[in-house]
Amino acid sequence: MCGCRTSVPSTKQYSVNQPAPDSTKKSPLAAAEMPRRTPIAKQLASVKALGKGSDLEKAFATVALVYNNAADAEGKLSKTETKSLLQTQFGGFIQGQENKPKYQEIISALDEESENKIDFEDFMVLLVSLTLMSDLLQEIRNAKTTK
Repeated sequence: MCGCRTSVPSTKQYSVNQPAPDSTKKSPLAAAEMPRRTPIAKQLASVKALGKGSDLEKAFATVALVYNNAADAEGKLSKTETKSLLQTQFGGFIQGQENKPKYQEIISALDEESENKIDFEDFMVLLVSLTLMSDLLQEIRNAKTTK
């Protein structure tokens, strides 16, 4: 068998709008402990809804999705999770910034009281701050636009 859906008889598929059978559901206790996640299909649908939107609107929608996927049930991230998310998902803007005093100030603030939570607005301020001082931003500015 090739691994395609049609050739693998044990593969079960469920619609986004149709709940999974009881055998695949978690216990109420496990569900209470786990943060609520938005199904990928629903996330993609929200980005596709911006089909006529600008690239900037799509970029902000993507950042919101990345944040929401990592956030807890209250919609917040710990400072430790924030640092990790910035380093993994936005590494292009952070790479090479380690020696800059402003970068060190931002990261050291995330290391202090790491259990404290950050909301989406504060996350966006951090992301924009890191982007503004990024070498990548300077490279983008210096690139010649050709059509």
